[in-house]
Amino acid sequence: MTSRVHVSRAARVVLAGGVIAYPTEAVFGLGCLPENRAAVERVLAIKRRSWRKGLLLIGAELAQLERFVVLPTGPRRQHAPRWISGGRDSVAVRLTDHPLARELCSSVGHALVSTSANVSRRPPLRDVRVLRRELGPEVDYVLAGALGGLAKPTVIKDGRTGKILRSG
Repeated sequence: MTSRVHVSRAARVVLAGGVIAYPTEAVFGLGCLPENRAAVERVLAIKRRSWRKGLLLIGAELAQLERFVVLPTGPRRQHAPRWISGGRDSVAVRLTDHPLARELCSSVGHALVSTSANVSRRPPLRDVRVLRRELGPEVDYVLAGALGGLAKPTVIKDGRTGKILRSG
Protein backbone atom coordinates (compact mmCIF):
# COMPACT_ATOMS: atom_id res chain seq x y z
CA MET A 1 0.00 0.00 0.00
CA THR A 2 1.12 3.52 -0.65
CA SER A 3 1.62 6.08 2.11
CA ARG A 4 -1.50 7.90 0.85
CA VAL A 5 -3.61 4.80 1.61
CA HIS A 6 -2.09 4.58 5.11
CA VAL A 7 -2.64 8.30 5.74
CA SER A 8 -6.28 7.96 4.59
CA ARG A 9 -6.80 5.04 6.96
CA ALA A 10 -5.23 7.00 9.84
CA ALA A 11 -7.43 10.00 9.03
CA ARG A 12 -10.57 7.83 9.09
CA VAL A 13 -9.58 6.47 12.50
CA VAL A 14 -9.02 9.99 13.87
CA LEU A 15 -12.30 11.28 12.42
CA ALA A 16 -14.12 8.34 14.01
CA GLY A 17 -12.78 9.40 17.42
CA GLY A 18 -9.73 7.15 17.55
CA VAL A 19 -6.18 7.56 18.80
CA ILE A 20 -3.26 6.99 16.45
CA ALA A 21 0.52 6.93 16.59
CA TYR A 22 2.39 8.66 13.76
CA PRO A 23 5.86 9.93 12.84
CA THR A 24 6.84 13.53 13.54
CA GLU A 25 9.97 15.60 13.09
CA ALA A 26 11.92 13.84 15.86
CA VAL A 27 9.85 11.07 17.52
CA PHE A 28 6.63 9.15 17.09
CA GLY A 29 3.61 11.03 18.35
CA LEU A 30 0.19 10.16 19.69
CA GLY A 31 -2.66 12.02 18.10
CA CYS A 32 -6.39 12.56 18.01
CA LEU A 33 -8.87 15.35 17.44
CA PRO A 34 -8.29 18.00 20.13
CA GLU A 35 -11.99 18.65 20.69
CA ASN A 36 -12.79 14.97 21.24
CA ARG A 37 -12.47 14.80 25.01
CA ALA A 38 -12.74 11.00 25.21
CA ALA A 39 -9.93 10.55 22.68
CA VAL A 40 -7.74 13.10 24.48
CA GLU A 41 -8.39 11.32 27.77
CA ARG A 42 -7.23 8.07 26.14
CA VAL A 43 -4.01 9.77 24.98
CA LEU A 44 -3.40 11.06 28.49
CA ALA A 45 -4.13 7.61 29.98
CA ILE A 46 -1.67 5.97 27.55
CA LYS A 47 0.99 8.48 28.60
CA ARG A 48 -0.06 8.39 32.29
CA ARG A 49 0.01 12.17 32.15
CA SER A 50 -2.12 14.82 33.83
CA TRP A 51 -4.33 17.00 31.63
CA ARG A 52 -2.92 19.98 33.55
CA LYS A 53 0.35 19.77 31.60
CA GLY A 54 -1.46 20.75 28.41
CA LEU A 55 -0.94 19.31 24.94
CA LEU A 56 0.62 20.54 21.71
CA LEU A 57 -1.47 20.87 18.56
CA ILE A 58 -0.10 20.57 15.03
CA GLY A 59 -1.57 21.69 11.76
CA ALA A 60 -0.71 21.60 8.08
CA GLU A 61 -1.65 25.26 7.72
CA LEU A 62 -2.35 28.21 10.00
CA ALA A 63 -6.09 28.06 9.33
CA GLN A 64 -6.24 24.72 11.19
CA LEU A 65 -4.74 26.29 14.32
CA GLU A 66 -6.26 29.79 14.33
CA ARG A 67 -9.33 29.00 16.37
CA PHE A 68 -7.19 27.62 19.19
CA VAL A 69 -4.92 30.65 19.63
CA VAL A 70 -5.09 34.36 20.30
CA LEU A 71 -3.83 36.25 17.27
CA PRO A 72 -1.96 39.50 17.97
CA THR A 73 -3.69 41.31 15.11
CA GLY A 74 -7.20 40.11 15.80
CA PRO A 75 -9.76 39.68 18.54
CA ARG A 76 -9.32 37.20 21.35
CA ARG A 77 -10.40 33.95 19.70
CA GLN A 78 -8.89 31.16 21.74
CA HIS A 79 -11.25 28.22 21.92
CA ALA A 80 -8.91 25.49 23.12
CA PRO A 81 -10.67 23.15 25.52
CA ARG A 82 -9.27 22.99 29.07
CA TRP A 83 -8.10 19.42 28.48
CA ILE A 84 -5.83 20.77 25.71
CA SER A 85 -4.65 24.02 27.34
CA GLY A 86 -4.17 22.45 30.77
CA GLY A 87 -6.41 25.21 32.12
CA ARG A 88 -4.03 27.94 30.92
CA ASP A 89 -4.92 30.92 28.75
CA SER A 90 -2.65 29.66 25.96
CA VAL A 91 -1.99 26.51 23.99
CA ALA A 92 1.13 25.20 22.24
CA VAL A 93 0.83 24.95 18.44
CA ARG A 94 3.15 24.10 15.56
CA LEU A 95 2.88 24.06 11.80
CA THR A 96 4.33 20.64 11.14
CA ASP A 97 7.11 20.24 8.64
CA HIS A 98 6.90 16.44 8.57
CA PRO A 99 5.43 15.26 5.24
CA LEU A 100 3.24 12.45 6.65
CA ALA A 101 2.05 14.50 9.63
CA ARG A 102 1.24 17.41 7.29
CA GLU A 103 -0.62 15.08 4.90
CA LEU A 104 -2.49 13.58 7.86
CA CYS A 105 -3.62 17.02 9.10
CA SER A 106 -4.69 17.90 5.55
CA SER A 107 -6.63 14.64 5.17
CA VAL A 108 -8.37 15.14 8.50
CA GLY A 109 -8.94 18.83 7.69
CA HIS A 110 -8.20 19.76 11.26
CA ALA A 111 -5.46 20.35 13.81
CA LEU A 112 -4.33 17.27 15.72
CA VAL A 113 -3.02 16.61 19.18
CA SER A 114 0.69 15.85 18.95
CA THR A 115 2.39 14.50 22.03
CA SER A 116 5.33 12.15 22.15
CA ALA A 117 4.48 8.46 22.03
CA ASN A 118 5.76 7.31 25.40
CA VAL A 119 4.75 6.88 29.00
CA SER A 120 5.58 10.08 30.91
CA ARG A 121 9.16 10.25 32.18
CA ARG A 122 10.28 7.56 29.75
CA PRO A 123 12.17 8.33 26.53
CA PRO A 124 10.02 9.12 23.47
CA LEU A 125 9.77 6.26 21.00
CA ARG A 126 11.77 6.54 17.78
CA ASP A 127 11.46 2.98 16.42
CA VAL A 128 8.14 1.78 14.98
CA ARG A 129 8.77 -1.82 16.12
CA VAL A 130 9.28 -0.72 19.72
CA LEU A 131 6.24 1.55 19.41
CA ARG A 132 4.06 -1.34 18.24
CA ARG A 133 5.32 -3.57 21.04
CA GLU A 134 4.96 -0.99 23.83
CA LEU A 135 1.94 1.09 22.80
CA GLY A 136 0.42 -0.70 19.80
CA PRO A 137 -2.35 -2.44 21.78
CA GLU A 138 -3.42 0.92 23.27
CA VAL A 139 -3.81 2.85 20.00
CA ASP A 140 -6.28 2.31 17.18
CA TYR A 141 -3.79 2.67 14.34
CA VAL A 142 -0.04 3.07 13.83
CA LEU A 143 0.94 5.16 10.81
CA ALA A 144 4.43 3.88 10.07
CA GLY A 145 6.95 6.12 8.38
CA ALA A 146 10.35 7.73 8.71
CA LEU A 147 10.93 10.34 11.37
CA GLY A 148 11.86 13.83 10.23
CA GLY A 149 15.51 13.69 11.22
CA LEU A 150 15.62 15.97 14.26
CA ALA A 151 17.63 14.53 17.13
CA LYS A 152 15.30 15.90 19.83
CA PRO A 153 11.68 17.06 20.05
CA THR A 154 11.07 20.63 18.94
CA VAL A 155 11.54 23.59 21.26
CA ILE A 156 8.36 25.14 22.68
CA LYS A 157 8.42 28.92 23.22
CA ASP A 158 5.83 31.29 24.61
CA GLY A 159 4.75 33.27 21.53
CA ARG A 160 4.03 36.33 23.64
CA THR A 161 7.29 36.50 25.59
CA GLY A 162 9.74 34.29 23.71
CA LYS A 163 10.46 32.37 26.95
CA ILE A 164 11.52 28.77 26.29
CA LEU A 165 8.99 26.45 27.89
CA ARG A 166 10.60 23.21 26.67
CA SER A 167 14.07 22.88 25.26
CA GLY A 168 14.17 20.12 22.66
